[in-house]
Amino acid sequence: MAREVSVLEAAQLVEAGGAVLLDVREPDEWRDVRAPGALHIPMRQLSTAADRLPWNGVIACICHVGARSAVVAEALVGAGYNAVNVTGGMNAWEAAGLPVERG
Repeated sequence: MAREVSVLEAAQLVEAGGAVLLDVREPDEWRDVRAPGALHIPMRQLSTAADRLPWNGVIACICHVGARSAVVAEALVGAGYNAVNVTGGMNAWEAAGLPVERG
């Protein structure tokens, strides 16, 4: 089972350079609000875009509330990646006052 981290833990991992934030939401959700520097690969496109994922370091998976990203993190762990799920998703990210981009 993929480990879960809070949005604050995820932000610290990314800031320290030991993780990439993988946003698995749909393009319209991504356009509305996103974390700066996040890698965007919608969940449904992940199987054809796996070559964009880093093998070294942590992949912190995020979605809107944490459900889709939990599924993705679990699949990535099963495929040999070091993936974690960001609990609360972008809702929690924004509520915590972490930086976001819009539009």
